[in-house]
Amino acid sequence: MSTTTESPESPVSAESPAKDRTPPEGVADEGRIGLRNNLRHIGALVRRNALQIKHDPESMMDVLMMPIIFTLLFVYVFGGAIGGGGAGGDRDAYTNYLLPGMMAMMGLNISMAVGTGINEDFRKGVMDRFRSMPIARSSVLVAKCVVEVGRMLVAIVVLLTVGFMVGLDIDGRWAGMLAGVGLTTLFGASLVWIFMVVGLTMRTAQAVQGISMLVMMPLQFGSSVFVPTGTMPGWLKAFTDVNPLTHVADASRGLMLGEGAVAAPVLWTVVWSVGLTAVTAPIAIAQFRRKT
Repeated sequence: MSTTTESPESPVSAESPAKDRTPPEGVADEGRIGLRNNLRHIGALVRRNALQIKHDPESMMDVLMMPIIFTLLFVYVFGGAIGGGGAGGDRDAYTNYLLPGMMAMMGLNISMAVGTGINEDFRKGVMDRFRSMPIARSSVLVAKCVVEVGRMLVAIVVLLTVGFMVGLDIDGRWAGMLAGVGLTTLFGASLVWIFMVVGLTMRTAQAVQGISMLVMMPLQFGSSVFVPTGTMPGWLKAFTDVNPLTHVADASRGLMLGEGAVAAPVLWTVVWSVGLTAVTAPIAIAQFRRKT
């Protein structure tokens, strides 16, 4: 009579399924990723985005051509008429008035493109790859912001180069010019987060473009970027007085040309930049985590 020896029960504990479901370290909790690793992830993603631009140079066409076209358009098409109507009396005076304000406009136009780009990245499945990586979700957005700031700086350099060619004269205020560029870049970086929120919220790239234009047009033309606000009706002037683009344009003008008040516009620009970033950056990161 044979005896059957029962084998011991398979050593699978009740904790095993939970262990199998545990995601890789860093994906489950971004808090486990230290600052050093987070910075390393941001650096790697910045390099990836920069290599994308290198392999697709057409993506820099807006940065290189927009400052040239806008400068020539406003200086030579509108400069004579607008300049004679109250911005200094001639085209050269209007050029000096216009260019510092256009630096703020460049920041707005360049940052608008990031919303469309991040929306298309989700549609093309690029973000699916990031989802599987043990990286901080915020590093993807921070890297995009860094790259867009770099694009803004290129656009501003092109803008100022063309501006000097058509008559911009800062009378040796090079330190003021650099301060104006830095202030404009700071404000532009805060705008990037706004358009990231738009790109992460809207379902299609067309919707992102439509909403972005609705935001951009009143801010651009309801400001002191192109003309002084003194001739505007009271209801419009009330808007331009609180429009952050007016503060950025006036601050850059004061720093570069030594005209008008400087302290108040600079202070308001910093307040707007810090405030917009503090509000919209956490919203953008939360939206990104939710979608990934």
